[in-house]
Amino acid sequence: MSSHHTATATWLPAGFRHPTRVEVPFGHHLRPIRAEDTDLDMVAVMGSRERLWSIYGEAWGWPPAEMTHEQDRADLARHAAEMETHQSFNYALLDTDETALLGCVYIDPPEKPGADAEISWWVVDECVGTELEAALDELVPRWIADEWPLENPRYVGRDLTWAEWMALPDLPR
Repeated sequence: MSSHHTATATWLPAGFRHPTRVEVPFGHHLRPIRAEDTDLDMVAVMGSRERLWSIYGEAWGWPPAEMTHEQDRADLARHAAEMETHQSFNYALLDTDETALLGCVYIDPPEKPGADAEISWWVVDECVGTELEAALDELVPRWIADEWPLENPRYVGRDLTWAEWMALPDLPR
């Protein structure tokens, strides 16, 4: 969904294998997003677009107001390819039967100094303020600490605001 990073795969150890499924309370799970999720993703993203733009718009230019199905599919295919090469990671939050995409978790190489990864997540509008959102908020930092080879992850939008993050200098490319 985001198209903001161009990092190489050198930010994670060569032997690291990313998780392919993470159980989330209330019968939900995280798994790597893929192009085949486009129909579910379009409903989730465009149904929550105004709030998602208020979070990610200035930093990532996402989600665009007129995003087409084809653009979203290409974006999800890029995310899937980047996960295979460990350039970045986008996990979909799905219900048990994978009939609804309810949010995403992004794990990206750092663009700003002071962290070894930049992590953010969102849920669809109807899940804001629910037990599911609270469970995801509790799960993500614990999951990162337990299963990812990261020493200083930065939780953008949580450890610091997006405005504070954007004000940091960029790492050299």
